[in-house]
Amino acid sequence: MKRCESVEAYIEQLEQWQDEVERLREILQSTKLDETVKWGAPCYTFDGKNVVGIGAFKTYFGLWFHQGALLSDPLGVLINAQEGKTKAQRQWRMQSKKDIKARAIKDYVKEAINVQAEGTEIKPARNKPLLIPDELKQALSKDRSLKAAFDALTKGCQREYAEHIAEAKKETTRINRLEKIKPMILESKGLNDRYRK
Repeated sequence: MKRCESVEAYIEQLEQWQDEVERLREILQSTKLDETVKWGAPCYTFDGKNVVGIGAFKTYFGLWFHQGALLSDPLGVLINAQEGKTKAQRQWRMQSKKDIKARAIKDYVKEAINVQAEGTEIKPARNKPLLIPDELKQALSKDRSLKAAFDALTKGCQREYAEHIAEAKKETTRINRLEKIKPMILESKGLNDRYRK
């Protein structure tokens, strides 16, 4: 999926869920939120802070509440899509137009706006130790230019690369990931730079 500069472009390039995403957009536009695009997808903010986003994938579409862990979730629809990684964000996945309940969505959005207005938030853990997987350690010890480029990256970028490799369950996948990221490291690029503005 290509990175989009407008919500219209995001919806237009979807192979499925166009009508459903358009309906979610209409609901969110009827609230106090401001519409923007972040990470190439629709994002809705309050006082400049991210509140909720819209996303569409092969098997579902839905909403992402940036501080969803703080919502009461009376319908029990919010899930943590990246258990152990994401602390605050929660998804509300839907699989058909009938799953879109405008009144319920507006209630969740209203609560999310109130949470944002109160300034309550779950912040990401800072200063976690950097754990470099063996495959990356070996590559860095064998290639001085790779090590120099890696050491010049920010701690956050280093952590993204280390976690990207470590998350792979199979050794072959870890090695493949390592080979793909080497040129990026040598170019002083972060793993997720393309998603940052």
